[in-house]
Amino acid sequence: MAELLRKLRLTDDEQKIMARLAKRLTARAKHDIRMERYYEGAQRLEQIGLAVPPELRRFETVVNWPRVVVDEVVNRLEVRAFVEAGKAKTSDELREQWEANNLDSGAPMLHQEAATYGRGFVTVGTNDEDSKHPLITVEPSRQMAGMVDARTRSALGYLRSYRNEDNRRCRTLYLPHASIWLVATSSGWEIVGRDDHRLGRPPVVMFLNRRRPGDWWGTSEMADTIPLTDSAARSLTNLQIAQEGIAVPGRYIFGVDPTKMVDPQTGEPIPTWEAYYTSLMVYAEKDAQAGTFPAAELANLTGTVEHYGKLVASVSGLPLRYFVSSTTNPAAEGAIRADESRLIKNAERKASDWGDAWGWVQGISARFRTGEWPEANRIRTLWFDPATPTFAERADAISKMAGGVPILSREGAWDEMNWDEPRKQREREHFRAQEQDPTLALFEAKDQAGAAAGASGGR
Repeated sequence: MAELLRKLRLTDDEQKIMARLAKRLTARAKHDIRMERYYEGAQRLEQIGLAVPPELRRFETVVNWPRVVVDEVVNRLEVRAFVEAGKAKTSDELREQWEANNLDSGAPMLHQEAATYGRGFVTVGTNDEDSKHPLITVEPSRQMAGMVDARTRSALGYLRSYRNEDNRRCRTLYLPHASIWLVATSSGWEIVGRDDHRLGRPPVVMFLNRRRPGDWWGTSEMADTIPLTDSAARSLTNLQIAQEGIAVPGRYIFGVDPTKMVDPQTGEPIPTWEAYYTSLMVYAEKDAQAGTFPAAELANLTGTVEHYGKLVASVSGLPLRYFVSSTTNPAAEGAIRADESRLIKNAERKASDWGDAWGWVQGISARFRTGEWPEANRIRTLWFDPATPTFAERADAISKMAGGVPILSREGAWDEMNWDEPRKQREREHFRAQEQDPTLALFEAKDQAGAAAGASGGR
C-alpha cells in the first residue's frame, strides 16, 4: 500500500523541488517571451511619442538582425562524429544512436534554442519500442528550468511545464532517481507516469550559451544587438513616415476658384487626388500660379540605418556585409576567411562547450542502453570546419602534406578534409577493390579527374 501511495503522490522533497523549479520558470518567462519576439521579428518598439505619435504606429518597421546573429553562428555548427574514451577511431555505435534519433536535424534546433534563450535542454529516456535506442529529445527552452548545486555543480532537478493536446496543464519532473509525469487536477497535481531509473542524476543535459562560472541561465546571442536593432527600427519607421508624407514633391496652385473644379460631365466636385493628378494639369485661369515644393532629403535616415548596421557587425563579430549592402566585388577566399575570423572563433568556442554536453547526452544514452556508465566526460564530439569552405585551398595544402615526405596518413588527410565516417568507409572499399583488381585503379583515376572540377567538399 505504501509503495502504491508513493507512486501516486509526490514526496515532500519532490514537492519542494518542483515548487522551486516552477518559481524559477515563472521568473524567467518574461525574458524568454522577449527573446522569442526578437528572434521572430515580432517585438514592439518603445517610443516616447514625439517623433512618432501613437496613431502612426502602423508604420513600424523591424529589421530582424537578431535572427541573423543567431542563425549565422548556428549554421556553422555541424556534428561530424564521436570518439569514445581511450579509442582513436570514431564510434560507429554512437553515430548510430545519433542517427536513430534524427539528431542531424534535431541538433541545429537545440543550438538555435541555446543561442536564442541562452539555454537549451536535451532529455534522454527509455524507448519502450526499441530498448537498444533510447529516446534523445530536444526540449523547448521556454518550457524548461533547472536547478544546480553551486558547490558540486551537479544537477538537483529539472522541470518542464506545458499544455497537452487537450489543453491541460502538464509537468515533467526530472530528478536524479526518477522521471515523473504529472497532470493538473482540481485537487492538485496527479502523477500519471513514473520512471524510477535511479541514474543518480537527472536524465537531462543543459546547454548554456556564453557560459560563465556560477551562471546557470546563459546569455542570449542576441543580447548585444537588441538595443541597436531597436534604434535602427525607429529610423526605418521614421523613413516610412517620411516616404508617406514628404518624400514625394508637393504641388500647389494659387489664384483659382475651387467651385470651378468640377467634373464637366456630372457637375460634381472633383476628388482631391483626381484633381492632384489630372484636372489641375489642364486647368485654365487667368491669375493661376502653379508650382511644386521640393521633396524631403532622406539620406540622413538611410545613413543612420547603415551606421547601426556597422555597430551590430562590430558587437556580433559577423562580417559587415551581413547587415549592410555592398557594391564592391566579391572578396577572394583568403579575404573571406579573414573577414569571418571572429565568427569562426565564436563557432569554435561553442563547438568546444556544446561538444562536452553532447558527450554527456551520449553517456546517459549508453547508461539506458547498457545499464553501465561510460566515461561520458571523455566522449569527444568532432565537428565539421565552421569556416567558409575553400575546397581548392584545403585540398592543395593537404595533398602537399600527404605527398613527398608525408606528414599525414591517408586517414589523417580524410579527417582534415572533414569527411564523415560513411564517406571514409566508401573510400576504404574503393581501395580494397583496387588491391584485388589493379585495373580498376586506372578507370577510377579517370573518373576522379573528370569529377574534380565539380567537387565541393566531399561530405
